[in-house]
Amino acid sequence: MTHVDGPGSGGRTLGFSWNVPNALTLLRMVLVPVFVAVFLLHPHDQGWRLVATAVFVIAILTDSADGYIARRYDLVTNFGKIWDSIADKLLTGMAFIGLSIVGELPWWMTIIILVREWGITALRFAILKYGVMAANRGGKLKTLIQSFALIAFLLWLPGFGVWFEVVKWALMWIAFVLTVVTGLDYLVEARKLRAASLAAGGPVTLPDAHGSGQAGSAATEPGDGTQPLS
Repeated sequence: MTHVDGPGSGGRTLGFSWNVPNALTLLRMVLVPVFVAVFLLHPHDQGWRLVATAVFVIAILTDSADGYIARRYDLVTNFGKIWDSIADKLLTGMAFIGLSIVGELPWWMTIIILVREWGITALRFAILKYGVMAANRGGKLKTLIQSFALIAFLLWLPGFGVWFEVVKWALMWIAFVLTVVTGLDYLVEARKLRAASLAAGGPVTLPDAHGSGQAGSAATEPGDGTQPLS
């Protein structure tokens, strides 16, 4: 069932409230420059690579934590729906760029991934006048596979032999395909959202059939118990 947002909802579209999920999202964004600095400081030193990987893993874990807490304690906000995804893209995007800078990942692959990631993010902002488009299940799976692929690359374990190279490249190719396919899926969802909004005569919220990080079901914007976000 499509929900039509009430009067004044546009002003609350990206409303921020201090809660644990949103704080974890902000922490993930703060960890991005820390990760970049540690990774690029000594990119071919095994010790520094392990530290960089640890920072990356901690940041990724905050993504799982904020999503669980938001759903478990009904703390979903539109800020979380949008910025949770942006924080993910900042972290993984800088990891892709860093690996290309040090020559371990081809630039063409990084560029295609970044164009898709930030193109869809720009799209989600562009259609805010029609409603909020939360991340879908395919998008979260893509992020998960990207994370495993990036961790495998960041570890930099040449001593593990050919089998490890095969595994990490297999993960990267799966992540690449999922990135492209889910990007096309978002374009379809955006078209549906726009059509529903035009038909309803105002911003709408489509049912969150796919599920996502901070996009939970039957959640409300703090301060307004009548406006479901999904």
